[in-house]
Amino acid sequence: MPKSENQKMKLLYILKLLEEKSDENHPVSTQQIIDYLDQQQIRAERKTVYSDIHTLEEFGYEIAARKGKESGYYLKSRRFETAELKLLVDAVLASKFITAQKTKQLIKKLTDLSSVYDAGQLKRQLYMERIKNENDQVYLNVDEIHRAIRENKKIAFYYYSWGKDKRLHARRNQKRYRISPFYLIWKDEYYYLVAYDSEAALTKYYRVDKMQDMEVLEENREGHEITGQVNPAEIASRDFSMFAGKNQSVTLFFPEEMIGVVIDRFGKDITIRQRDEELFSARVSVSVSQQFFGWISGFGGRIRIEMPLEVKQEYVEYLKTLLAVYDPENPEA
Repeated sequence: MPKSENQKMKLLYILKLLEEKSDENHPVSTQQIIDYLDQQQIRAERKTVYSDIHTLEEFGYEIAARKGKESGYYLKSRRFETAELKLLVDAVLASKFITAQKTKQLIKKLTDLSSVYDAGQLKRQLYMERIKNENDQVYLNVDEIHRAIRENKKIAFYYYSWGKDKRLHARRNQKRYRISPFYLIWKDEYYYLVAYDSEAALTKYYRVDKMQDMEVLEENREGHEITGQVNPAEIASRDFSMFAGKNQSVTLFFPEEMIGVVIDRFGKDITIRQRDEELFSARVSVSVSQQFFGWISGFGGRIRIEMPLEVKQEYVEYLKTLLAVYDPENPEA
């Protein structure tokens, strides 16, 4: 049989058919393969199809053959199982960091990794109240930050925040920030950059989705002796909502049912001691801030600060301030 012009692509088309149209419940028959190749203007015979399947198997693809009434071939394993793809789709849908447009694009790409029969299962009915990010530059920002860290360079960017007109406005009168990037941390569904600001001589945090028009500079990074020595995992656990405060060792008291909450927040490396029949304690490293106090308040007294006394007093003053704000006898409340 004379060869067609597309003959060299025969193996690729067979693989494409198996990836898109086959699974354990839907094997493709030899005749279906021949008919599909014919649509691509590729001539094939039954014996050459057998040989092609064998070649794909030798290359490493697991192809199973079903015999009987519904005989045919199907891919026995794929790069991602359907359950894994479902998990990835859910993660994309749930992430505020990913824009609505990018969400659709990523889900389409994930769906393309499954067969047409499993694709329907990936149209997940995951209903969440999610405010999707609107900054499409964020993906480029992440790449540029990684490059700057790798090449030991500073970066420059405009940093934006929401205004009363519900629009993003550049901070510092549209003056560009020039900082030394060190770590990227994923926390509370956002990327945060840990960087050194040489002008302020401080380590600071920046939300990556609020950065725009980023540029990697020729200047080498500064602050290695300060920011470069911190532990990113420790930052993520101690700094509540990435609001940095004074880092201190704090002893917390809590009943047994709150042990899981404390471990979820600070990790399993902390030491938990039983103090009496009902109470346990743990000494944790935290950045003492209003966000930390807010976290404590959310448990209605079931987790309380025991030591140091100055942090305990700070928390009392924090609560007094809140009470004053909501005092009906306070004319300014």
